[in-house]
Amino acid sequence: MNIPSELKYTKDHEWIKIEGDIATVGITDFAQGELGDIVYVEVDTLDETLEIEEVFGTVEAVKTVSDLFLPLSGEIVEFNESLEDEPEKVNTDPYGDGWMIKLKFSDESQIDNLLSADDYKAIISG
Repeated sequence: MNIPSELKYTKDHEWIKIEGDIATVGITDFAQGELGDIVYVEVDTLDETLEIEEVFGTVEAVKTVSDLFLPLSGEIVEFNESLEDEPEKVNTDPYGDGWMIKLKFSDESQIDNLLSADDYKAIISG
């Protein structure tokens, strides 16, 4: 299972890549594997400012729909529109072309509460 060490993670199986004051967010390799074939990604919160752990969208797989929870408070500034036509990118490249949103975060101190790769591995190996 792929868990890149340079990323941060949440207990809700999202990964976060911090670049300046922008965080790129997607779901982990573990999460996409658990969900199965992803058929739709919906993010209707573009240009909205949300608080940490609020629902920013959903990911729909063949068998289930899962909420996506914001890992940091801030404004959603970009949605990966390629997922509208190719949601399977979340399955094939969850840490690359399968990213979901870019977020301009508002509280840098919240980053300290995100999980390291080792912490996340410990959660999923349970």
